[in-house]
Amino acid sequence: MMTKSEMAAALNNKQAFLPGKRVKLDFGSEGVVLLDGVANQVTEEDGDADTTIKVAWEDWTALSEGRLDGMTAFMQGKLKVEGDMSNAMQLQGVLSKLRG
Repeated sequence: MMTKSEMAAALNNKQAFLPGKRVKLDFGSEGVVLLDGVANQVTEEDGDADTTIKVAWEDWTALSEGRLDGMTAFMQGKLKVEGDMSNAMQLQGVLSKLRG
């Protein structure tokens, strides 16, 4: 299982961000990962975002490994979205880049 820093680096390497959009993954006590499609980078710095996705690190790991479906997680309240929902819908593509 990768650490948050390893995941951020992997996402950055694969340019896994939405062009022109800033999406923050908020893992609570584990901190954040900012998919910054404005600066074209993925960092672990907190900042303003168009969309914030709040999810426990364990659930995110399950999502990224394909063991948990994003819509299921959302329906079960394991994944909360603040801001622009359409950006969250595009995250499936971001996750597939992690597996790719």
